[in-house]
Amino acid sequence: LMERKTHVKTNRKEVILAKLRKSCSCTPQKLKNSVMDFFPVLRWLPKYRCKEYIWGDVMSGLVIGIILVPQAIAYSLLAGLKPIYSLYTSFFANIIYFLMGTSRHVSVGIFSLISLMVGQVVDRELLLAGFDLNDDAPPALGDGSLQNDSLSNTTAFNLSIVGINAECGKECYAIGIATALTFVAGVYQVLMGIFRLGFVSMYLSEPVLDGFATGASLTILTAQVKYLIGIKIPRSQGHGMFVITWINIFRNISQANLCDVITSAICIVVLVTAKELGDRYKHKLKFPLPTELVVIVVATLVSHYGKLNEVYASSVSGAIPTGFIPPKVPEFNLMFRVAVDALPLAIVSFVFTVSLSEMFAKKYAYTIRANQEMFAVGFCNIIPSFFHSFATSAALAKTLVKTSTGCQTQVSGVISAMVVLLVLLFLAPLFYSLQKCVLACIIIVSLRGALRKFRDVPARYHVNKVDTLVWVVTSSASALVSTEIGLLVGTVFSMVCIIVWTQRPRTALLGQIQDTSFYEDDLEYENLSSVPKVKIFRFEAPLYYANRNYFLKSLYRLTNLDPNLEAARRKKYEKKEKQHLKKGNHRTANGLGTGETTLQLVPKQIDFQALVVDCSSISFLDTTGVNTLKEILKDYKNLNISVLLACCNPSVIDSLKRGGYFGRDFGCMQEMLFYSIHNAVLFAKHQK
Repeated sequence: LMERKTHVKTNRKEVILAKLRKSCSCTPQKLKNSVMDFFPVLRWLPKYRCKEYIWGDVMSGLVIGIILVPQAIAYSLLAGLKPIYSLYTSFFANIIYFLMGTSRHVSVGIFSLISLMVGQVVDRELLLAGFDLNDDAPPALGDGSLQNDSLSNTTAFNLSIVGINAECGKECYAIGIATALTFVAGVYQVLMGIFRLGFVSMYLSEPVLDGFATGASLTILTAQVKYLIGIKIPRSQGHGMFVITWINIFRNISQANLCDVITSAICIVVLVTAKELGDRYKHKLKFPLPTELVVIVVATLVSHYGKLNEVYASSVSGAIPTGFIPPKVPEFNLMFRVAVDALPLAIVSFVFTVSLSEMFAKKYAYTIRANQEMFAVGFCNIIPSFFHSFATSAALAKTLVKTSTGCQTQVSGVISAMVVLLVLLFLAPLFYSLQKCVLACIIIVSLRGALRKFRDVPARYHVNKVDTLVWVVTSSASALVSTEIGLLVGTVFSMVCIIVWTQRPRTALLGQIQDTSFYEDDLEYENLSSVPKVKIFRFEAPLYYANRNYFLKSLYRLTNLDPNLEAARRKKYEKKEKQHLKKGNHRTANGLGTGETTLQLVPKQIDFQALVVDCSSISFLDTTGVNTLKEILKDYKNLNISVLLACCNPSVIDSLKRGGYFGRDFGCMQEMLFYSIHNAVLFAKHQK
C-alpha cells in the first residue's frame, strides 16, 4: 500500500475567527480596495488607452444605441408598459453597469425574456385590480375624469386595498407593479451576492436555459400575433396563455386589419432579408446595418402622412413624453404581492448576464468576478426602479453586435446611453404615429436565433438523448404552462434525470486485453480473454442509498450467483443430510456416500474463487454504500469467495475505513484493497 500523507487538522473555530477579524478590520488600504472592487471602473478607467480604444468604443456605442431605441420601444409591448419606461430602463442600465460591471463587452439593458416575465406579472396584477387589459381601452381611473361605472368602482376598491392612491390609473398602477417587482428582484440578487449564492446558477443546465429561451420565444411570438394582423382580443393571463391566445386569434381572425397585415408582411420581408444578407456578408461589413431604425423611421413617416390611424384604424404607439419623470420610491405594499415572482426573474437575469460575461471573457482572454456581476445586475435593477424602470439583463444579440463593431470597454455603454438620452429629451414625440404592428415585427424577427433551435433538435438528439428530452420538456412547459413554471419544471426534470442516471448506471464484467495488464468491458470489445477463477465487476456510478439494490442485482446477474440463495440452498441440503444420518442411512438423499457429501456441497455453477470490484468509477460512498460492500464481503466469504477492491479513490478508502470495512486495526487492508485491477487479479490467482 502507498503511504497516505498526514494532513494537519485545522481548528475550524480559529479559522472562522481569523476570517472574521480580517473581514471586520478596517484600514485605509483595505477600504480603498473594497471601494475599487465594488466599482471596477475606478481600476480600468485610469488605464484607458484612449487612442487605441476610443474609436471602437464610440462606433459600437452608437450602433448599439441606434439598435436600442427601436428595441426599447418594441419591448414595451412585451412588458405591458408605455415606451418611455423602456427607454428609461435602457438608459440607466448602461450607466450603472459601466460603473459596476466586470465584463468589457456585454450589453446590459432591456431583454425580451425579462420583459415578457415582467409583462406577465403586470397583466396579472392589473386584472386583479379590475383594469381592462385591452391596450386601447380607456383608463378606468385618472387621466382627466373619474368614471362611475362598475369597472371604476372595482378598480378604486382594489387600489385602496394595496395602499395606492385611488387616483392612480392603469398606466400608473402598471409601472408601480413593474418597479416593485424590479426592486425586489434586485434585492434578491444583491443578497445572493452577499451570501455568495451564485452556485444556484449551476443547476440551470444548458438544455434547460435553451429550452426556456425557446419556450419563452414561442410565448412572445404568440403575444405579438394580434398586433401583426390588427385584431383586438383580450390579453390572456395565467397558465395556458399560449393555447388560449391562439384560440382567440382564430376566432377573431375575420376582424383582421388589412392595413396592419400588409404593413407587417412588408416589414418582416425587409427585416428578414436584411438580417440574412447581414449574416452572409458580415465579414465585409464594418458594422451591422441599422435595419430596425430605418424600418421604424420609414414606417412612422408613412403612417403619419398616410393617416393610417385615422383612415384605416391602425393601432399606433401614441404620445411618448420627453424628459424624466420625478423619481419615486417603489410601493412597499406591492412588494409583498410580487415577492415570489421576483425570485425566478432575479435568477434568470443573473444567469444570462454571468453566462454571457464568462463566455466573452474566455473569448477575449480576461477574467470576470461572478459575485461582482451579481452585485452589478442587482443594482441595475434596484437603482433604476426609483426612476420608473423595470428589470434588465445582458442580451446575446446586442453583445455580439458590440464585439463585431470593435467594442473594447464599457465606455461604449455610456455612448449608447447618450443616444437613448437624446431620444428621451428631444426625439421621442416623433414616434407618435409608429404602428404597433411594426414594433411586433421587430420583436418577432429578433427571435430568429431562439426559434432556430428547433432545427438543431436532430443533432442534439444524436449527441445526447437525455439532454434533448430535458430541452423538449422545458420548452413545452415554458410555452404551454408559463415561463416561470417552465423554468422550474426544466430544472427539476434535469435533476431527476441525473438521479435516475446514477440509479441505473452501466455495469459490466471485465476481460483482460491480451498480453497487457489492462481490462475492459467484455460486451463492448472483441478479443478479450476471461481470467480463470476470477470475476471482475465494474459499477460506473457512486454507490449510495438510491442505487444499492441495482448494484446488488447487477452483481448477482452478471456473476450468475446470488450468495444469499446459494447459502440458503446449502443450509437446506445440510439439514436433509443430517436427517438421513440420524436415521442411520449412510446413503445421502442423492444416493451418494457420506464421504462424497462434501463434493456435493460445492455447487457446480460457481466457477470463480475471487471477485474483484473495480471502484474507479465510484466517486463516493454513503453509509448505505459502505454497508452494501460489507454485506457482499460477508456473503461471499461464506461461500469461500474473496472480495477484492481495486482503484478506490482516497475519499472512498476513508469512507471504508470509517465504516469498519477493513476491521478495527486495518490489518487485512493489504489483502483487500489494491491500486490496480491487475494487482488484484495477480493476488487472486496466487490465493489458495
